[in-house]
Amino acid sequence: MSLKHILGLDHVVVTVRDLDASARQWERLGFTVSPRGTHSPILGTGNYTIMFGDDYLELLGVLTETDQNKPTRDYLKNREGLERAAFTTDDAAAGAAELKSRGLEALGPVHFGRPVDLPNGGTGEAKFNVFRWPLTESPGGLRIFACQHLTRETVWIPELQKHANGASRIVRVEVLAADPKAAAGHLSRLIDEPARPQDDGWLVPSGGKRADFLFYDAAGFARRYPDAVRIGAAPAGATAIVLASADLEGAAKALGPLAVRHGGAVSVPADSANGVIVSFVP
Repeated sequence: MSLKHILGLDHVVVTVRDLDASARQWERLGFTVSPRGTHSPILGTGNYTIMFGDDYLELLGVLTETDQNKPTRDYLKNREGLERAAFTTDDAAAGAAELKSRGLEALGPVHFGRPVDLPNGGTGEAKFNVFRWPLTESPGGLRIFACQHLTRETVWIPELQKHANGASRIVRVEVLAADPKAAAGHLSRLIDEPARPQDDGWLVPSGGKRADFLFYDAAGFARRYPDAVRIGAAPAGATAIVLASADLEGAAKALGPLAVRHGGAVSVPADSANGVIVSFVP
């Protein structure tokens, strides 16, 4: 039986050490980056978002040490990169209860918010309820949680959804694992979506028409991306975000000298995007 309160991928979290410098770097990649947000004190983090139609990227940094952000601080001791993936939930409390009914000790729900600078010069607030799968349940090293948006109008702001590189949605999150089949099976069990072999890896849909997860090994990773793109990528864990772009030529122009063309895609090396390969496809 599928999870009733998980609706597919909501966003991915790229954890960074220097939040403001990272925002400037992603702007240089042709993204429209939101004004900086500061989360509720319980979280101790700040962020910038890169919004698409139904999903988004989040650049996240630690501002103040709290119990809630210890896993993120532990992650940053080793690397920057794609630390977490969030699923959309329509009811965080019910979603957490559903996990618990399946024997998984869900953490939360936790309520928090952040101020939002609005295009008209005013200020609003983005509010969320979230719950997490247990930290020990991290398929391929990728932590997962679920996010209920209580104020979508202060997150999906139209002016923030237009990007010089043409990006419009997340197509795929890619994870490098020693045993891709086992890692895909792990995620499949956690979100109750089927895993299947796909090209040089194993694919798990996130639900609905949202992005997929692809797990591959080092050989599959090397076949998919040339050496120039894999520079700075971690040896394991979430390695790449694949985005749909309506204009690959425009994407290549926006990326400038960082653009690497290969196999019908245009990609940014991991060392130019906080340890994450960012790949654009039609």
